[in-house]
Amino acid sequence: MTRNSYIILAAGGSAALLAGAFGFEYIGGLLPCTLCLWQRWPHAAAIALGALGLGLPQRIWPILGALAALTTAAIALFHVGVEQTWWEGLATCTIDALAGISVDDLLSTDTSVGAPVRCDAIAWQMFGISMAGWNGLISLMLAGFWIRAART
Repeated sequence: MTRNSYIILAAGGSAALLAGAFGFEYIGGLLPCTLCLWQRWPHAAAIALGALGLGLPQRIWPILGALAALTTAAIALFHVGVEQTWWEGLATCTIDALAGISVDDLLSTDTSVGAPVRCDAIAWQMFGISMAGWNGLISLMLAGFWIRAART
């Protein structure tokens, strides 16, 4: 495979994971917690680095892409530890879904309001692995593609 093929796989994988996260949020109605949101930023960076790497031949772009993938993997694996109660999460590890909701909205039976999203609650899992776990595993694989691109 060529360098650009690895970059397309790596950046495309980040784009797919980010699209999946937005799909779960906006189509599935699963609000993200703080750690979930933090995992999205390195994927966005990896997509931008992929565009740069396709247009510019320097090795720095795939190296930075690998660092972005490893960053989101590290956050994801920390999140898995919080979900499994191996360690405590952050003190601010909730998203207040009630922010911006008025008292009138809370008292109205016609308005649907959310609840705070906790980092230690698994909102969805497949084969016993949470979304954070899948993100961590797939991001490690994407880091491998970035590294192959840097070495090719």
